[in-house]
Amino acid sequence: MIDIKELKSRRDEIANNIKNRYMNVDLDAIIKDQEERASILVEVDKLRAKRNENAQKMKQKLDQNTRAQLIEEGKKVKSELASLEEKLSEIEKKFAEEVRTIPNYASPEAPIGKEDKDNLAIKFVGEPKHFQFKAKDHVQLGEALDILDFDKGAKVSGQKFYYIKKKGVILQMALERYAMDIVVKHGFTPFITPDVAKEEILNGIGFNPRGAESNIYTIEGTGTCLVGTAEITLGGYYSDTILEKKDLPIKMTGLSHCFRREAGGAGQYSKGLYRVHQFSKLEMFIYCLPEESEEFHKQILSIEEEIFSGLGLPYRIVDTATGDLGAPAYRKFDIEAWMPGRGDDGEYGEVTSTSNCTDYQARSLNIRFRDDDGKLKFVHMLNGTAVALSRAIVAILENYQNEDGSVSIPNALIPYCGFDRIEK
Repeated sequence: MIDIKELKSRRDEIANNIKNRYMNVDLDAIIKDQEERASILVEVDKLRAKRNENAQKMKQKLDQNTRAQLIEEGKKVKSELASLEEKLSEIEKKFAEEVRTIPNYASPEAPIGKEDKDNLAIKFVGEPKHFQFKAKDHVQLGEALDILDFDKGAKVSGQKFYYIKKKGVILQMALERYAMDIVVKHGFTPFITPDVAKEEILNGIGFNPRGAESNIYTIEGTGTCLVGTAEITLGGYYSDTILEKKDLPIKMTGLSHCFRREAGGAGQYSKGLYRVHQFSKLEMFIYCLPEESEEFHKQILSIEEEIFSGLGLPYRIVDTATGDLGAPAYRKFDIEAWMPGRGDDGEYGEVTSTSNCTDYQARSLNIRFRDDDGKLKFVHMLNGTAVALSRAIVAILENYQNEDGSVSIPNALIPYCGFDRIEK
C-alpha cells in the first residue's frame, strides 16, 4: 500500500510507475476522494464535539425551556452526525479499495514490458533434454503409469482437479521432504499453515479476493477465503505487530495446500498438472530490515536454484517484466524448468518465483520494527516458492522418462522414495 502523503509528493513518479506496469489507476480520483474524506472527517469531528458539549450542558440544572431547546438541538446534531458518518463510512471504504489499486514501485532494474513474453532470461543451467524417441507429456506418462487420474478428479470434483496415486504419492512426499530439508538447513523455521485466511489479510498481502478476474475461492458468508499460497498466511502471521530489531530477519517456510480458480487458464500449456485448482507448495518467507531485502532476495533465489539443480533439471532464470510483476512486488525472478512434453519440441515452464515486496505489504498489514533511533519503521517482506509440487512433478516425469514408458527417480530423491524408478 502506498501512503497518501507520498502519493501527493511523488505523484508523477507513481504515475510513471503505473504506466510502466501497464495498469490503469486514476490517481486524480484517489486524491480527490482523499480530500473529500478529510473534509467530511473535519465536519464529523465538529459535530461530535458539539454533541458532547450538548450532553455536558444537559447534566446541569436547567429551566424547562432551555432543556427543551437542548433536546431539540441534540436531536438535530444526532441526525446530521448519523448522516455524515454514513457518508464517511462509504467514502472510506471506497478510498481504501482505490488505494489498494496503486502498485508498489518497480525496481529500476526490472525489464519494462507488458506480459510474461517480455520477461528477460538472465541465466541458463543445464542442457534441455531431447530424446531419441518421441517424448511424452506428463499426462500421458502419469496415466499410463497409473499415478495420475484426471478423469476421476473431474468426475468427483470438477475440471482441473486430479488424483495422485501409488508411487506418485511417494514421489510428492519425497519432494516435500527433500525441499524442506534444504530450506531448514538455510535457517527457515518450518510451519504447516492454515488453508483459510480472512479477507483483510488477503487484501493486506495484495490479493484481491473478489471480482471477475480473481483467482481466489471465497467462502461465502464467512469473510474468509481459501489461500492460493502460504505467502498469505505467513505474511499475516505478524500483522499489527511491532517486531524487535534484534529478532530480524525472521525466516519462515510454510507447507500448505493452495487453491486457485485459475480464471482464464486454458489451452495446451495449462493441461494436466501445470495449471490446476488445488496443489501443495512449500513457501519461503522473510521479514527483514529495509537495507537487507535485496540481499535476502538473492538468497531465496539461490535456495530455489539449489533445489532444482539438485534434482538435475535444466532450467533458466528470468527477470520478470514490470507488467507481469503483480502489484506488491518490487522485483521478481522466476525459475522455469525445461519440460520436454510442453509444446511440439519442449519448452520452459515456470516452476518457482521469488518476490521482494519491500514495505508494500507491511504498510497494509501494519508490521513494524523500532529502529536504533527509536522510530517505528516498516519491515521489508519477501516470499519465494521452494517447490510447487505439481509443477515439479511435471518437470521430473518429462525429463526423467525412458523409452519404455517408465520414469527414473532423480538421485537426490531416491533416499526419500525408497525406489529408483516408476514403471508399469
